[in-house]
Amino acid sequence: MKAYSIPAVYRLTILSILLLIIGSGCSITRGIRKDQALVRKITIKGIDEQFAEAALNYVDKEQQPNNWLNLQFYYTFSKNGKKNIGEAPAILDSNLVEYSRVQMERYIQNRGYLKAKITDSIIIKKQKAELVFTAQEGPMFRIRKIEDSIADKNIKKLYDLNRNKLTHISPGGRFDTDSLAHDRDELYLLMKRNGYFDFYRQYINFNYDSTFNNSVVDVKMIIDNPPNKTQHPVYTINNTLITISRSSGRTTGKADTLQVDSQFRFVDFSGRFKPRAVIDYTFQKKGQIYNVDQQTLTTTRLSELNVFRNVPNPTYEKLPDSSNRLNTKIDIVPLKKMSDRVEGEVLFSNGRYGYNVGNTFTNRNVFKQAAILQVKLNWSILFDNGTGEGIQNQEFRAGVNLIYPRIITPFNFPLLGKFGVPHTTFSSNYSLFFQKGLVKRESFINSISYDFFETGRKQHTVTPIDIEFSRGVIDPVAKATLLSQNRYSYIYLIGRTTFTTGSQYTFQYNAIELNSYKNFTYFRGSLDIGGNFLNLAGNIFNTPKDTLGQRKIFGYTFSQYTKTELDWRIYRSLGGERQFVFRLNPGIGIPYGNSNQLIFEKNFYTGGANDIRAWLPRTLGPGQFNRGTFYGSDTTNRARLKYLDQFGEIKIVANAEYRYKLADNFFGAKLKGAVFIDAGNVWRLGKKADNPNGEFRLNNFLQSTAIGIGTGLRFDLSFFVFRLDAAFKFKDPQFNGSDQWVLIKHAGELFSDGPFKKAYSQNNSYGTGKFDTYNFMQLNFGIGLPF
Repeated sequence: MKAYSIPAVYRLTILSILLLIIGSGCSITRGIRKDQALVRKITIKGIDEQFAEAALNYVDKEQQPNNWLNLQFYYTFSKNGKKNIGEAPAILDSNLVEYSRVQMERYIQNRGYLKAKITDSIIIKKQKAELVFTAQEGPMFRIRKIEDSIADKNIKKLYDLNRNKLTHISPGGRFDTDSLAHDRDELYLLMKRNGYFDFYRQYINFNYDSTFNNSVVDVKMIIDNPPNKTQHPVYTINNTLITISRSSGRTTGKADTLQVDSQFRFVDFSGRFKPRAVIDYTFQKKGQIYNVDQQTLTTTRLSELNVFRNVPNPTYEKLPDSSNRLNTKIDIVPLKKMSDRVEGEVLFSNGRYGYNVGNTFTNRNVFKQAAILQVKLNWSILFDNGTGEGIQNQEFRAGVNLIYPRIITPFNFPLLGKFGVPHTTFSSNYSLFFQKGLVKRESFINSISYDFFETGRKQHTVTPIDIEFSRGVIDPVAKATLLSQNRYSYIYLIGRTTFTTGSQYTFQYNAIELNSYKNFTYFRGSLDIGGNFLNLAGNIFNTPKDTLGQRKIFGYTFSQYTKTELDWRIYRSLGGERQFVFRLNPGIGIPYGNSNQLIFEKNFYTGGANDIRAWLPRTLGPGQFNRGTFYGSDTTNRARLKYLDQFGEIKIVANAEYRYKLADNFFGAKLKGAVFIDAGNVWRLGKKADNPNGEFRLNNFLQSTAIGIGTGLRFDLSFFVFRLDAAFKFKDPQFNGSDQWVLIKHAGELFSDGPFKKAYSQNNSYGTGKFDTYNFMQLNFGIGLPF
């Protein structure tokens, strides 16, 4: 029997990447003239260690050494500089070196070394230049005393109350002009938060005297009054004019005009909004003192509604009288009311190919309340050219979501908009799944969800009511085959009709940081509880039971379960755009009461582009379950159950990934790389005849854990990221003992056929000339980062 190897297109892709990397090792000076030199190294001497790395940033950008891959891209693709690909060579320029020296010297002086001097030298070898900056720092100056001179007694009082919270300078501390600038900015914001609309940074000045002989500085902060005035005026909010233009930005034609109350006047040229859509998220109210934070909050929340294209900051006009009042103007441009987005992807792996096509229709302003209506349709289909029988499975999904930008309940609920726009989502979803020769499954889900922010970092999602109905119809021939093998539990899992009502809760922490390079921890935890209300009702009304002793309501059994899943991640910045990420993703679902199994859709699956990437989705586990040894010569059942039975009630997945930048400009995108290791599996709660060796046991946890390793490329276009990962099976738990370490033991068959692959194909046959092949490598294409 012949085993399939990695398709030629995969091998060609890998070979092309390797050739590009090898080719990039060509001379890095091949693109410059003989009388030029390429800056390849910068050395800094004599600068305090805590400032040395930052000092490098003061070297002019054109004198910073090139990333070698950026440079090779430039030489290869940017012919005569006509294309903006890669990075132009950093050619030595003595004028820019001198400019860099001056900037670095100022930087060190501003760090408290007021007498610091920096010299530079250049070393050139074989057209490669090293820039050497040598510092004579001298003594570090410290602050001896701090004084202030504030003419306005009200500002003096406000400053004294808040000084300890905003200042970065103190007697005995290092003199640092950046700290002075920080204090100036913080004081300016303090004024803007407390009604001082006319206050400018220019009113704040710092004088410092460093003429003493013992390296100390006296600092004096001065806040001046406006010219010809004895104090700064405090402003309050008066009336607010809200103007909504047409989607084109024009404010012409007839407009819906309404005087809402004593503060708000609403003028809508688009005719599409009710005043509440904007007023709810206008945080400056009449009679309040002016506060720049409320101004920013208004702009941010109106933008987050996702119905406006342009939301500039509110503007203010002073009333011509002496009342120190401000009229507010908010001018906004709406997005087009309707939009339609088509999405798709193609799968090709291990003899399987298929596609997934989706369409999302969006109405951005239902009922004139900035509510968003989404209608989603999706159709996926999978072929198997190994069987020669065409379509293997297909799924159709349809969903409708109505999302209101507020909490909608039968009773009054406060607007929770301080840290983010809250939402109420009414959702209905239908799915129809069909696998040839096995099963047809339908599910219908209706829910109401609320999400809101407790703080800028803590988000809660509550689904008080979730009603799910699912029905499975097994192919009669497949059912007879399963019955002959006593596989009742699997028949019951995929072929039953059931429904449940439940509630769900999700908590997220630090989602706001997910696209940053900061050091932070992210957490997401969810709890899903179903069937308890129905169980109580069934017991109270003594509803009938089925042959398994499970109660029925409205003629159907219902499911009772608890399911929880956690996603905990640690992000660590390694400088620049280098980052290390560790993720732990465990979960467990427990049926109880009226159920002895979870609903099929509630089980856990693993594998895929965002999980354990060396395995296709739903092809790993549970535990050490091995298809080949389980089915033996039963090729019929092997073919029927080719895709569906690798699930579990327990999931534990861990990922570690190192991310780094390769090139700043690769055909308009940043090219980034990653190396990763994924580990984990799914397990059954107890021993199951359907999945021998698939149960979770502590004494077999390591033996039943899968490990994959790999590397990938990320094409970062700012607004989204294309991702290509090549993942390799390193440890495969379906085997035993040392045979699990497949990449070590069978490395010679990585891209070729051999005894191991042939034996695997023989053990995984499902008919004459039909068999699964063992692929060490899996290519995953996706949009966005995996986590």
